Amino acid sequence: MKKHTTLILSLFLSIGFAFAQNTGDLQSSATIPIAEIPTDPNVKVGTLPNGLTYYIRNNGKPEDKVELRLAVNAGSIMETERQLGLAHFMEHMNFNGTKNFQKNDLVDYLQSIGVKFGADLNAYTSFDETVYILPIPSDDPEKLEKGFQIIEDWAHNTTLSEEAIDGERGVVLEELRLRLGAQERMQRETLPKIMYGSRYADRLPIGTKENLENFTYDDVRSYYKTWYRPELMAVVAVGDLDVDVMEQKIKDHFGKIPATTNGQEREEYELPNHEETLIAIASDPEAAFSQVNIMYKDRKNAQPMVTIDDYREGLVRSLFSQLINNRLGELRNSPKPPFIFGFSFYGGTFARTKNAYQSIAQTSAEGQLDGLRALLTENERVKRYGFQQGELDRAKKSIIARLEKAYNDRDKIESGRIVGEYVNNYLEQEPIPGIEWEYETTKRLLNTITIQEISDLINVFIHNDNRVITLTGPEKEGLPKVTEAQVLALINEVENSDITVYQDEAVRESLIEKLPAPGTIVSTTKNDALGTTTMTLSNGAKVTIKKTDFKNDEVLFQAFSFGGTSLYSDEELLATTFANGGITQAGIGGLSLTDMSKFMSGKIANVSPFLSNSSENFRGSAAPKDLEVLFQMVHLYFTDINKDEEAYQSFVSKQKSFLGNLMANPNFYFQDKVGNNRNEGNPRYSGFPTPEKYDASDYDLAYAKFKERYADAGDFHFYFVGNVDEAQVAAFAKAYIASLPGLNSNEKYIPTKFREKDIYEKFVVNKGTDPKSTVSIAWREETTYDRKTEMAAMALGEVLTIKLVEKLREEEGGVYGVGARGSLSKITFTDFDFSISFPCGPENVDKLVAAALAEVEKIKKEGVTPEDLAKVKETYLVARKEQLKTNRFWMNSLVSLDQEERDPSYILDYEKRVNDLTAKDIQSVAQKFLDDNYFLAILMPEEK
Repeated sequence: MKKHTTLILSLFLSIGFAFAQNTGDLQSSATIPIAEIPTDPNVKVGTLPNGLTYYIRNNGKPEDKVELRLAVNAGSIMETERQLGLAHFMEHMNFNGTKNFQKNDLVDYLQSIGVKFGADLNAYTSFDETVYILPIPSDDPEKLEKGFQIIEDWAHNTTLSEEAIDGERGVVLEELRLRLGAQERMQRETLPKIMYGSRYADRLPIGTKENLENFTYDDVRSYYKTWYRPELMAVVAVGDLDVDVMEQKIKDHFGKIPATTNGQEREEYELPNHEETLIAIASDPEAAFSQVNIMYKDRKNAQPMVTIDDYREGLVRSLFSQLINNRLGELRNSPKPPFIFGFSFYGGTFARTKNAYQSIAQTSAEGQLDGLRALLTENERVKRYGFQQGELDRAKKSIIARLEKAYNDRDKIESGRIVGEYVNNYLEQEPIPGIEWEYETTKRLLNTITIQEISDLINVFIHNDNRVITLTGPEKEGLPKVTEAQVLALINEVENSDITVYQDEAVRESLIEKLPAPGTIVSTTKNDALGTTTMTLSNGAKVTIKKTDFKNDEVLFQAFSFGGTSLYSDEELLATTFANGGITQAGIGGLSLTDMSKFMSGKIANVSPFLSNSSENFRGSAAPKDLEVLFQMVHLYFTDINKDEEAYQSFVSKQKSFLGNLMANPNFYFQDKVGNNRNEGNPRYSGFPTPEKYDASDYDLAYAKFKERYADAGDFHFYFVGNVDEAQVAAFAKAYIASLPGLNSNEKYIPTKFREKDIYEKFVVNKGTDPKSTVSIAWREETTYDRKTEMAAMALGEVLTIKLVEKLREEEGGVYGVGARGSLSKITFTDFDFSISFPCGPENVDKLVAAALAEVEKIKKEGVTPEDLAKVKETYLVARKEQLKTNRFWMNSLVSLDQEERDPSYILDYEKRVNDLTAKDIQSVAQKFLDDNYFLAILMPEEK
């Protein structure tokens, strides 16, 4: 249910310059000496007399819903030595008993109104903050009032009973257990150097096992009393509700919290500077991946973005990141790539007070020094020669294109995507000027930014002091360990090496050099119930359009044709399975991936072909202005996909680097062994990818079979959903799809012959040294299809999840998370699939398996309670209400109708089918399918 800041997540979230939402007029610096970034007038910001800050915005998407947040400006960094892990523990306790909601009552109530535990109701704790997340219906006054009561209780009405505290210890200890492993062990070695000399090095939010087992009741109560104070909190409310109503709710619920007197100061903890280069090298026998990271921490503390000059500096840094990453992307796609991926960015560290420039790469186990050399060399190349104007011109186009898309959709943005900006404004003073202001200001400022000032940033970013280099990866026999001396020598080598200037090669301006002779549209039909138009083209292809107003600047695309790899022989399938992913790596129309990246600057369109067992497919999207580019790409994938052995080998090299030590990870090893067991005797099962399987793959055959699968456009069905213009799509369809070959093959897929064993089996895998286990209980059976069974199977998964959380987590305290899932598939045979899975301690496996199966038996014997059935139905109906207003839902539904040969009522009658679902339907499915013939797979630690 909870999430926490981790190193990798922090790094990825910090990439580039985050564009916030904005509105206002750019004022001339001639009349105002220091022009400040305005605050979006669409958001109301206020402070109560007790010091609590609030943000309110009316936003109608989705309808009848408000996103609520409670942000507490305190996290694990505020803990005393006796409180390690208690900021996060306190977050848990807010879901386990408050003044108005006794233990379990909160989750029970929210489930009854369609708010799912974990998926909707959530929270996270990091070093510096704790944030609670609550979406609530806004069309019912009682539900809305309860929502504000919940976040008020979180703020100052947690009961913290001794019984509840002791009951939650087990859950949090299970969460800590989940984190055990190679990554955690290596982080313990690297973090003290990354966060050298700071409090952050020993305040990980999860805390320590010793303290979580032994802290006193007063320790957690003291943390709550000390830091949950109104002047350290903000309430954010964004959604489909009048601003005045929301403001009054906040005043009513939070205005009565007493102001703090003599509260402990909320310190900002420093990240000290250091003269030397710190090097941390950590390896572990269970590490699956290798990574190198160069961090140049700023000498000065981070300052908030306040003025337009600050905003402009952010744009300069964003452009720098895009330019260097374009170059690293080219290296990644080179014939002999030095890394699986690499990127650089300027942004935050664990510490709020310090920013850093970082360059990161994932490499092969043997290639850490090669990856490090590549990163150092590209930074040094910029330092010596800077960037080139062509690179900057393309980067500016890309920034404007992305920002223009956000601007065009400014009245269609979901509340859940807005609310986080206001949380960040409170916690870290990130500006919130509004998209209108930002769009106009960015366009104006980009014209003033020169290639020289971007290039000069490298001299600010990289320096010999405050530098930290970390290398993490596997430890195994025959793999030499990288030493600090090697790293230091490599730094000196690169600084004194001959490095040539970057060569920026231009690409052609048109994607298709010779336009094909167009085809025609032979018929057009409409389905008024679904709101679709379907054109049949002269080559037999079909194009279905659904125009929506959900987004102004979005068109989604999919296509499929029956057949897929089911038409391959067993030998062909095994020879090509892993090669198929490398086919698109050569590019299209004579353009490489690097060429395509340059060509697409300023354009928003993407297309990916892919093969499945039953069909050949496309997936993509485009801004309406770039829809023709999407059509052109589709045409080229049919007619002119490149064949390039070097590009393919580059792909294989990266895949082998990624997979080289994968099986050292207990979870991947477990999945591989379970897959092999369940597919015993299946001649078409390829299993987990391995370097050896890539070596044995046949690129020539894969390419030939791909061309064969895409030789006939006439049996494809193409779908476009979003802000589409029917006349425009018709014109593009005639030009780029109807002009493709139509062979009238009308192929069908060959149904899968293999069936998994329908017998009881207990399968135990021993792998790993940590005291952690994983349990999977699975039922699978061929059956006949009907809609009622399908819905009941899914609902059974939802109901059982509710009961398992109550039993295994809340009552037993034996798991952090547990879930059940049921489905009924029609492709390529009607397949009932049901599973229960959870992680736990090895000593609790037998007890928890028995408890889980007892819940299954209880449903089979006693059925489903009316309360649980009502929760599931409400969850389904609330979710569908939102789904109906999204392009992705309609795209998936329309494709599914045709792929699974359903009639439109499958979509249109959903609400009726939900309401008609009975407890007996669910019980019957459990009785019929959840028998004694289940597969029990258990991951256990290695025996010592």
